[in-house]
Amino acid sequence: MEQILRPIYQERASQESTLGVVLIEKREKVSPITDTFDSVLLIITKENDTSVFTKHYTYLDKKAAMHIVTEKQLRKWILLGTNRKIVDWLFRGRIIYDRNEFMEKLKTELKDYPFYGRKIKMGIEFAKLIRRYLEGKVFFEEKNYMDAYNHIVESLHHLARLAVLENGLPPEVTVWSQVKQMEPSIYKLYEELILSDEPIHKRLELLFLASEFHIHSRTNDGAQHIREVMEKQESWTIQELHEQEELKNYSSDLEVFIEYLVEKDLISIKGVKTKSEGIFHRYYYVKS
Repeated sequence: MEQILRPIYQERASQESTLGVVLIEKREKVSPITDTFDSVLLIITKENDTSVFTKHYTYLDKKAAMHIVTEKQLRKWILLGTNRKIVDWLFRGRIIYDRNEFMEKLKTELKDYPFYGRKIKMGIEFAKLIRRYLEGKVFFEEKNYMDAYNHIVESLHHLARLAVLENGLPPEVTVWSQVKQMEPSIYKLYEELILSDEPIHKRLELLFLASEFHIHSRTNDGAQHIREVMEKQESWTIQELHEQEELKNYSSDLEVFIEYLVEKDLISIKGVKTKSEGIFHRYYYVKS
């Protein structure tokens, strides 16, 4: 298939803004990693009219996809983990064009994993974990067991990704294979949830208790990034926190995360008088 696609990627490689081209080929009969396509061309550019541009091709009984992605978008996916295939593509794909060793340097960067980047990722995953866990617990207490089950599965996925990050690696699509090796106790929880013969409410009760332990033991590390950001000024309104560039990545999970950390005494509150008697603005700060 590479020979068929060569004219397509060579045309892109000749453009000055193209940084690298990776070819990912289907490994199984039905491959979700390649979105069922026989081949995927991932082309990274310095800039483009759109952050993601996609084309599909057919040749005889084969099909291929081409994704042109800006470096900015690629790094956003890697940071937020919102496109979980991308790390797998970068590690398992074959580099067929590399301007100034951009691709090799990126792969080395991912392997070495700068600790600062890991702290941001851990904070984001921890915030997602907290939201799913708290929402799931409410469903459980209301005896809405199927909704609670859905949320605890999602929270376990975030816990798994967090565990991989703690071990200094980027979570891949096959995150549970990684966790089985690195954190077998978390893998065992997942097995017990989906394979146990216990009634669903018993399984959920066990999982919420066990998850509480795993969350508690990771709270300080999970809060490290947001606390470091907040130490940059004396106190913050919630709007200022939403607008802070690094904290924008927490998106809709930011407020529930902050309130959780307030409850755990890792973020403090002070009231500032408003014009209305007895009503105070709520400001957040980190004790020095």
